[in-house]
Amino acid sequence: MRKIHLALASGTAVALATQAFGGGVERSTQSVGILFEEGTYAELSFGQVDPDASGDFVLDRSVSTGDMLASENIFTLSFKTDLSDRLVAALVLDQPVGARIRYPEGTGHPFAGSKADLDARALTAMLRYKFDGGFSVYGGLRAQQVEGFVALPTIPGYELTTNNDREFGYMVGAAYERPEIGLRVALTYNSAIDHNFESSESFLTPGGPAVLDDGFKTTIPQSVHLEAQTGIAANTLLFGSIRWVDWSEFEIDPPVYAAGIASLGQDYALAAYESDTITYRIGVGRRFNENWAGAITYIHEPDSGDIFGNLGPIDGRDAISLGVTYSRDNIKITGGVEYGWLGDALSQAPNGPPGTPVSDFRDNTSVSYGFRIGYYF
Repeated sequence: MRKIHLALASGTAVALATQAFGGGVERSTQSVGILFEEGTYAELSFGQVDPDASGDFVLDRSVSTGDMLASENIFTLSFKTDLSDRLVAALVLDQPVGARIRYPEGTGHPFAGSKADLDARALTAMLRYKFDGGFSVYGGLRAQQVEGFVALPTIPGYELTTNNDREFGYMVGAAYERPEIGLRVALTYNSAIDHNFESSESFLTPGGPAVLDDGFKTTIPQSVHLEAQTGIAANTLLFGSIRWVDWSEFEIDPPVYAAGIASLGQDYALAAYESDTITYRIGVGRRFNENWAGAITYIHEPDSGDIFGNLGPIDGRDAISLGVTYSRDNIKITGGVEYGWLGDALSQAPNGPPGTPVSDFRDNTSVSYGFRIGYYF
């Protein structure tokens, strides 16, 4: 029975072995699947995202941004154990958000030489309580650290650095499962986390370089995540998820940058999103024999039609993920690859009214690779 359970569970593990660009700057689905593993279990996963994204300058289509999204490495470390017949505990260390922007220099594009980094780590401690009849509830606390850096030549000499700010949030959810047929439905709410950054902004003035130390607030938004799976035939699992993230509440708007934009008679943030995002995943996992299982997943994130900031010009995406899992004795190893089509987007002009485009990003793609190893103690 445990062999069958491992094979069915590996279907969702394959789907999560690769992480690509989610809505906004999302880098983790914040899945609660670890809470449903058997016994005492630990897993470590690594992923790399290699995007290929460029756009044309709208006033001169012969001028391109060049490839402006750098590769990213993503990891997750998880541990789960049973405290009693009914109570389960888990710890998850992951990277909930992130960004690596590198506009090449010398292209002639207005944003040539622009750079941005967003780094985050989150540690989530969770408890799950199991009732009779397959129902359970769970919740936990999340400690999250975020820091950022921006260099923006469109404002002469402009650079922004922040401290590594730590703040706290929470997550709660409920689930229903019937392990004998591989059925599980879990609904999770993740709270927003407000970060109050200490910032340093440097820029050039007629009198020379200047530095202003100040601060600003950014919200990593709330989300709701519905995950489901069920057996549909012998050794075959259908799984999927729907994830909503409140990205319209996310904004990076440091004071010097805001004042500079205001001096031009404009009002838009360094980074922000007009619309929330909903991401859909559906896939099929198949156990081939006692040791091998595989899965295929389709991911769809609808476009919004908004004009985006130049530090994240992606409007929706579609992707296909393929993966395979090998399990033997107490070890489970998963590898996967995901190919994504990044949604076409227009980006905001640095000195025009909101809604004035500067770049047209089209036909961009990404490739993600993932590797995960799990061990049952």
